[in-house]
Amino acid sequence: MPLSPPVSRQLRHRRAIRAEAYERADGLWDVEACLTDEKPRDVVLASGVRPNGQPIHELWLRITIDRTLNVVDAEASSDWVPYPGLCQVSNPAYRALIGLNLFNNFRRDVARLLGGTAGCTHLTELCAILPTVAIQAFAGDVWNTNDGTPGASASSGDESSNSTGEHSNDKPPFQLGRCHALRFDGEAVQQFYPRWYGHAPHSAGRAAPSGGDGAVRRTGEGGNASGMNDGSGNEVQSNSQTEGNHA
Repeated sequence: MPLSPPVSRQLRHRRAIRAEAYERADGLWDVEACLTDEKPRDVVLASGVRPNGQPIHELWLRITIDRTLNVVDAEASSDWVPYPGLCQVSNPAYRALIGLNLFNNFRRDVARLLGGTAGCTHLTELCAILPTVAIQAFAGDVWNTNDGTPGASASSGDESSNSTGEHSNDKPPFQLGRCHALRFDGEAVQQFYPRWYGHAPHSAGRAAPSGGDGAVRRTGEGGNASGMNDGSGNEVQSNSQTEGNHA
């Protein structure tokens, strides 16, 4: 369903974020993200006038991961910035991503290592999308999404299937119970994953690669549940706080 028709308005700013994942010849994967900020007019910055058509920001972040979501390499590039020669100084700081695991407290570690003046605000924002981009890239290619265990090969053929195409496994497929559409008591699960319809998983019973913690509810101030953990301390939903603050 599209958005409702807007009132009369004028474009003043455009931010675009895009991400791509590549399988490399050496068996590793590159996840590459880019953020751009543009204004449809000349804009006066502290460093001078940025003409219409030239970005205020064009920032790049590339991580290299293995099939268990460990970051084995990382680099950042700041091609367009508001303070040329100064913003780029923080690029080497993103080498700190090496050694982290996208499924194990990744966003929390990014905030600890690169938050505030330790890094670039917008490059650090880009880090937040990397776990779900990698998961989307691996789904159906590295991981079999009918299998309850992330990391199971999509083409291994080792799991037996039942008549619905669901693999025989004592754990639900990874994606179930992680969004409104795929809630266990929802129509999508009833139709496409009937074996797991009405399933009530234990809080720590969900599978996770690389020693993840499982999906758990987290409690915010006042005892209110503030979001769902994606199995790693990476909170994927929050009613009251941003993911970056609470992941």
